[in-house]
Amino acid sequence: MDWMQIVSAMALIMFIIFLFPRARYMLQNSPKGSSSDWMSFLIPVIMIVLFIMLLIQLV
Repeated sequence: MDWMQIVSAMALIMFIIFLFPRARYMLQNSPKGSSSDWMSFLIPVIMIVLFIMLLIQLV
């Protein structure tokens, strides 16, 4: 094995060790979305999908 692969593997393991507990804490203590929050997310996404479908139809 190349020494760069060993260093990369060690860095990946360190990232997982340090970031996983923090990510779990953030998921447990994050604010929950209401239905109006989800609708304000879904409407632009649906509009983008429809626009892309229109562009595909025009080709």
